[in-house]
Amino acid sequence: MDDKAAPIDDKAAVSLPPSVRTFIVALTMISVLMVTLDMTIANVALPHMQAALGANPESVSWVLTSYILASAVMTLMTGWLGGRLGRKQLFVLALGGFTASSALCGVAGTLPLMVGARFLQGMFGAFVLPLSQALILDMYPRRDHMRAITVWGLGAMVGPIAGPVLGGYLTDALNWRWVFMINVPIGIVATVGLMALMPALQSIRRPFDKIGFLLLAGCLIPLQLALDRGTPQGWLESTEILVELGICLSCGWALVFHLRNADHPIIPMAIFRDRNCVAALVFAFFMGGVNVAGGALLAPMTQTLLGYPVLTAGILMLPRSLSMAAAMLLTGRLVKILDVRLVIAGGILLTAWSSWITAGFNLQMGPHLLIVSGLVLGAGLGLSFTPMNVLLGSTLAPELRTDAAALYTLLRSIGSSIVISASTAFLARNLQINHEELGAHITAQSTPILQPGLLEAWGVQGQSLAAMLDAEINRQALMIAYLDDFWLLTVCALCTLPVVFVLRPMKIDKDVLIHPE
Repeated sequence: MDDKAAPIDDKAAVSLPPSVRTFIVALTMISVLMVTLDMTIANVALPHMQAALGANPESVSWVLTSYILASAVMTLMTGWLGGRLGRKQLFVLALGGFTASSALCGVAGTLPLMVGARFLQGMFGAFVLPLSQALILDMYPRRDHMRAITVWGLGAMVGPIAGPVLGGYLTDALNWRWVFMINVPIGIVATVGLMALMPALQSIRRPFDKIGFLLLAGCLIPLQLALDRGTPQGWLESTEILVELGICLSCGWALVFHLRNADHPIIPMAIFRDRNCVAALVFAFFMGGVNVAGGALLAPMTQTLLGYPVLTAGILMLPRSLSMAAAMLLTGRLVKILDVRLVIAGGILLTAWSSWITAGFNLQMGPHLLIVSGLVLGAGLGLSFTPMNVLLGSTLAPELRTDAAALYTLLRSIGSSIVISASTAFLARNLQINHEELGAHITAQSTPILQPGLLEAWGVQGQSLAAMLDAEINRQALMIAYLDDFWLLTVCALCTLPVVFVLRPMKIDKDVLIHPE
């Protein structure tokens, strides 16, 4: 990897009047928030879709799977398409296509139409995050990258957290179709505004790597199918899952050799010669999973086991978003005092601490522990993700930023899918184990109420009591299984800590990012 410091560039790649630049950034942030919300906003509406579209639980899950598959496959096409069409043209096309496909989702009357519309939504949405991140870095000089990426990160990080809350509110207050239709007016404003104001952006045309794209699709599609269908199919006990994982590994192995030898690979190899960029990619893979999986586990746990309504459970998640926003704004000041690596390490440790707090939850607790763990988690994510988003492209050439941002987004998505699937698998497995272990202690000697004489005296039927005991054992076993999952997330967060030592020494001097030798 190249250890030489990049020259300090105090000029933006795109020169604009401050007022126009501010307006473009605002529209870009709205676009990012709209797309990231749709990563999770549809989850809570699935039961309502199932009834309206006449689907069963297995088939309706394709509403989520189709979006993820399209997004994963198309993300790494961003750099090549941006070179062919122009980055501005691709960004505007992606926003317009995302808005139109959202409207199609909102009016879909059959499951095939809904799945097709979600596939288009994921395909167009795949371009928005990497293009917007590269755009933000191009529009500001290097001294302002930390502040600019903080604004971008507010939309990118808060969207997936707020998605279930907004989705639950829209579904309860209006209709599940508004989960998608809310994008239409926002998307139209953002598309028209950026079409009129966004300048032409630097891009490089390069040949299309057909073999690389096919190998990449052959790796990502079977992997995502295996992750989505692994738990109901029994993972490695299923021939389907074994075949999908085999195809994924074969294509992934071939892709590695292809990228090393191709003249114009779909992923430019220059990205992997930058230490900061590689560290950011590894960080995105692990911490992206911790961020998304934590919310995916906490939402059903608070509703199913702690008994909170959907809206109340969503409100209890707000401290996490507020803390994250505050930490992102604070990071710009901290990096002027401390080495950026220390700030990132502190954020990772806070994230691990939050999962450790959550692993100590119990069924009798009040909401205060939820609030405390959310505040700690938000602070950890804000302190770690913000500088990493800057470091991703801080020492890369501007023409590589779009490809690097696309790979960063892809790895964060893959990491999230893997951690969520692993958590779900462990949850199902540990639920059975915990139920057996708890049930083994329920005997007539350990539980006097089971004595036949007492049952008859109280007029309690043995069958009814057995059903009540089994329900309580299930509840306790499920809670323990959730806590085991949060221990897993704690370990996963700590596994990210070594990437800090890969980063080159950095400091902020007079608002300029410097890599001292």
